[in-house]
Amino acid sequence: MEIVILAVVIAVVLVGAVSGLVIGGRRKKQLPPAERPSATPTITTPPAEPRVGDEAETPRDESRRTIEEVDLPTAEAPEAPPAEAEPAPAAPEVEVPEPTEGRLVRLRARLARSQNALGKGLLTLLSREHLDEDTWEEIEDTLLTADVGVAPTQELVERLRERVRVLGTRTPQELRTLLREELLKLIATDAPRAVKTENGLETPAVVMVVGVNGTGKTTTTGKLARVLVADGKSVVLGAADTFRAAAADQLQTWGERVGARTVRGPEGGDPASIAFDAVKEGIAEQADVVLIDTAGRLHTKAGLMDELGKVKRVVEKQAPLDEVLLVLDATTGQNGLVQARVFAEVVDITGIVLTKLDGTAKGGIVVAVQRELGVPVKLIGLGEGPDDLAPFDPEAFVDALIGD
Repeated sequence: MEIVILAVVIAVVLVGAVSGLVIGGRRKKQLPPAERPSATPTITTPPAEPRVGDEAETPRDESRRTIEEVDLPTAEAPEAPPAEAEPAPAAPEVEVPEPTEGRLVRLRARLARSQNALGKGLLTLLSREHLDEDTWEEIEDTLLTADVGVAPTQELVERLRERVRVLGTRTPQELRTLLREELLKLIATDAPRAVKTENGLETPAVVMVVGVNGTGKTTTTGKLARVLVADGKSVVLGAADTFRAAAADQLQTWGERVGARTVRGPEGGDPASIAFDAVKEGIAEQADVVLIDTAGRLHTKAGLMDELGKVKRVVEKQAPLDEVLLVLDATTGQNGLVQARVFAEVVDITGIVLTKLDGTAKGGIVVAVQRELGVPVKLIGLGEGPDDLAPFDPEAFVDALIGD
């Protein structure tokens, strides 16, 4: 029993010794009260940045601001460079057309080069020593090939036969004179050949230009404007051809070259309405002449031809129609006569314009078309140049055919 009590006492002593060691170790690890961190941390100002050179000095306390407290400069948008003003489109240069006097004289050489096959052929045949039936048949064939037409050919051959029989011996100069006189009888007409540009009224003269596609109708209208301007007339153009693409642009270009204004409408618009407006503008501007370019209608389409008649009627509500010029391509020959007949049934044709007489055209068409319609050829086109439209002069034309 004593041994047990002794063991218990020793155990209690050992436990007490160990507990003292543990408590003592903890006390040594605790910081002294002065070194313990306070509950609220203190923020110290960072030292100023060190400086270099002349600015090196002892750092001093400087006030610091956060980025939120700093007023940053407002970034200004860079000024856009001033927009360059677009240059205004240059006004088209107005041309001064060549005077009409002497135009056919200037173009006579060109006409002679392309047309005198008819005259030379007839002179060669008439110069034969014996003019038998075969020779007269050749003369007839020559005239028919030149598109003179059947009736005029027979009439001319009969007169030539009679005069050659009476004349007897024939010198080249006598034959040329004879042929010239007979051709002039065929071509000449009592109807006036000048385009009517004065009507004695307060309204402008109104000229309507008609014809099928491809005859050079719009170009002829533009060239005619140049002829009139060259004669001192003021002109207004009416672009009533609304069915052909760019026809109005083409006519306006012609007008701008000579300072003539063009009245136009939307593509596919009512041609009669545009023609009406053109005459109305011509009256308002006190123009001398109004030229109306109509659509190049196919003469085989009755509906389109009826519309052409409508254009004529609508124009006449504003002012009387002084001229209706039919443009024919001289190279089409007898086909041109078919076109002429149909147009003459719809509108009263007052004059013919023959284009493309400078190429392979045959001069006899001048005779045929005048006989067919009973109206004179007033203008002829002898080239592609802007001033290659000339008044028709029968004597100059015949002289060009038979040569000097």
